[in-house]
Amino acid sequence: MLDESERLSDERDDQVEIFAYARKCVVGVTENGAEIDDTLETYAQGWTIARMPALDRAILRLGSWEILFNDEIPDAVAVNEAVELAKELSTDDSAGFVNGLLSKIVSTKSAK
Repeated sequence: MLDESERLSDERDDQVEIFAYARKCVVGVTENGAEIDDTLETYAQGWTIARMPALDRAILRLGSWEILFNDEIPDAVAVNEAVELAKELSTDDSAGFVNGLLSKIVSTKSAK
């Protein structure tokens, strides 16, 4: 699917960088999935990965990857973008959940 998306991006103006970053995100989350999920479950206070709504789980995985493994994106930007995605695409409670969980990961990362 990534290869097909990249092929399609070649046919659109100014899309190459966007699809390259999307590929980087997908590969990063996939390669670091176990550590990301462990981190999320550690700070989710009673929520397992399986119990989280699928969309929230995807948003949290992406945000966590950006915070933990991608130095190109400031942590505050990663949290804000994840919260905005949750507001737009998920439940009324999701934005607060995403904000709280990712903010905890940022604060713990900063303490290390």
